[in-house]
Amino acid sequence: MKLLLDFFPIILFFVAFKFAGIYVATAVAIVATIAQIAWLRHSTGKVEPMQWASLAIIVVFGGATIALQNETFIKWKPTVLYWLMGGTLAAGQLFFRKNLLKSLMGSQLELPDAAWRVTNWSWIAFFAVMGVANLWVAFNFDTNTWVNFKLFGGLGLMALFVVGQALYLGRYMKADEASGP
Repeated sequence: MKLLLDFFPIILFFVAFKFAGIYVATAVAIVATIAQIAWLRHSTGKVEPMQWASLAIIVVFGGATIALQNETFIKWKPTVLYWLMGGTLAAGQLFFRKNLLKSLMGSQLELPDAAWRVTNWSWIAFFAVMGVANLWVAFNFDTNTWVNFKLFGGLGLMALFVVGQALYLGRYMKADEASGP
């Protein structure tokens, strides 16, 4: 359910784009993201800082797209979000000497500090590359191709990256010692 909620705005954006074009799709994405945040706030009482940032970015860039009737702004939105996430992880590591991934997931995963460092820098690099890839597709291909890349390419690359991370982290997982009756 959480995964569906996370992808709710982008799926609605994609569907709206296919039926009504970029400006309607952008408005739908803004409304869907507001609804997503409202639902999270209502159901859990908590909204993560990156979710607030994502809301602000879609409202600002989506609003500029609609107000100025210029799709360039919405095409920049994924890159800004990717670079914000990567930049946040990098700033935590470089300026505050804090691995934010470890802070967020340390209670769920027991890893040596070196593995946390590699994981953190891997995500930073991934977000940097995804931001560049988004811009490359956005400004070298038509809008339809960009929308398809945003949904299928972005999610596909994310899935491949997560599988790669899981394979890397798998070597640090403790074997299940429950071999009793």
